[in-house]
Formats: sequence, structure tokens, C-alpha cells
Amino acid sequence: MSDDIRSIETVDESLMADHGNVGDAAFRGISTGSGGIIMVILAAVAVFLIAQAAPAITTGDPRYGNLWGYVAPYLFGTIWISFLALLIAVPVSVGIALYISHYAPKKLATPVAFVVDLLAAVPSIVFGLWGITTLAPMLVPAHQWLTEYLGFIPLFSGTASGTGRTMLTASLVLAIMVLPIITSLTREVFLRTPKLQEEASLALGATKWEMIRQVVLPFGRSGIVAASMLGLGRALGETMAVAMVLSGGRMISPRLLTSENPNTIAANIALGFAEADSGGVHRLIATGLVLFAITIVVNMAGRLITGGPRKESR
Repeated sequence: MSDDIRSIETVDESLMADHGNVGDAAFRGISTGSGGIIMVILAAVAVFLIAQAAPAITTGDPRYGNLWGYVAPYLFGTIWISFLALLIAVPVSVGIALYISHYAPKKLATPVAFVVDLLAAVPSIVFGLWGITTLAPMLVPAHQWLTEYLGFIPLFSGTASGTGRTMLTASLVLAIMVLPIITSLTREVFLRTPKLQEEASLALGATKWEMIRQVVLPFGRSGIVAASMLGLGRALGETMAVAMVLSGGRMISPRLLTSENPNTIAANIALGFAEADSGGVHRLIATGLVLFAITIVVNMAGRLITGGPRKESR
């Protein structure tokens, strides 16, 4: 009788093992296939952009010269507004992440983190509408004050825009849009700080801020940089909010408060694609190829910093 029971248990174990192996193989195949599909889609997008941009790359336009002469002002505007947005968003994001992870009580930290994450779900067109109808008019007096009293600084020189649709306003809107990404990633990095190191710093007499400065911030430095680069990737490709808020044109100017501002690549494509002729379409797609390459490089750099080689603990 006992031999029969043992044989039945052996058969059950073998069946469960076979079932587990089949499940593992199926899951591995689905995961591998999904990753392969992503790579195929990315390659297909790259091939499409290169094929469509080839006529604009090989032949110049009499109005703009070669492709780089056309894309340079928009590339400057894209990098400039993204830099300003990060300059505003990163300190605020780090402060919010520190508050959620180390200062706020748990009952308050959870809803604050939820609200920050909820900002990422708001469509960009909503931010654009808010920026053009509320934020821009509200900032007009501030723009005039900056121009009047700080006009000797090149960034604030010129005549202040009467509508508030300036590079500074667009940068503020863009900073609010990238803030959830940077805050969420930075918060996760801060929460992974080894508790023993934090407790050791406090035990040696450090205040909470000194502990954060000596332990938390050094530990999360690479995470902050990676989160900032991922936020930069979002800022580089933003279209509708910038197109609605910024009164942009084809120019290179670092001024923040005037009505004449450089436009971004994404906004220029969105505004000009419908009315472009065949040559203009190829030229716009070529600028999209430049933006695609920059965004890929920035996101890859952020991922490498976040998930770089780590030493295995023994």
C-alpha cells in the first residue's frame, strides 16, 4: 500500500514538474517575443524616418541651405527650453522626493505621492490650455518687472511680451510636466537608502538634514542624474503644450521674456506638417529624425545610469 502511495506521489511530482517547465517555457517565449516586437517597432520607425528624410538630407533647400541650416534654430529651441525646464524641475522634484521619503508622516506621504504620480496622467493638451489661459496672463506683471529691473541681464533684456507667451512660461509648463517622472524615480532611489547607514549617521549625532546630506543624497546621486535624463527625454519630445503656450519662430535667441522666441522641433512639426508641400514634408521628417536620435541617446544614457552594472552582494 505504501509503495502505491509513493508511486502516485512520484507521478504527481513529475506531472507538476512538467507543467512548471511548460509554464516557464511559455512565459519565457512570450517575454522574449514581446521584447523582440519592441525592437522591431523601434527599428521600423528608424527605417521609416531615414527613408523619408533621405531626400531632405541629400538635397538642400534654396531658402535654408542644407538640412543643418534649417534644423539648427529648432534644435537650439528644443535644447534651450528642455534645459530651462530641468533647471526648474530637478530641485523641486528632489525636494518633493525627500519630503515624501524622509519627512512626511506615512498618512500624508501616500496621498502626496499619489497626487504627484497623477500629474503624469494629465494629457499634455490640458497643460497647454492651462498655460495659455491661466499661467501666461498671470505671469505678465512678473515679466514686466523682470524686464524693468533686471533688463541689464541678457536673459531678461528686450521688451516683455504683453501676452505672457514666452520661453519662461513654456519652460514652467514643461517643468510641471516632467516633474512627476523625476520625482517618482528619485523617491524610489531615496527609499532604497540602506537603513543601517541612516541609523548609524543619526547615532553619531548627526541631525536629520546632516544625515540626508551625508548618506541619502550621495547614495541617490546616480538615481537623480538618471531621473533627470529620463525627464529630459520627455521634455525633448513634448509637442502640444509647447506649441500652444510658446509664441515661437525660426530664430536663435536666449531671451526669456520677449514675444519672439525660438521654436522646438516637435512643435514646428506639429504646426507645419499640415501645410507643407512634398519637399517640406521630407524636411520636417528629417528634423524628426534628429529629434528621434537625440531622444534615444538621452533615454539610453538614463537607463544605463539607472541599471548599470552592479556588484552582486555575497
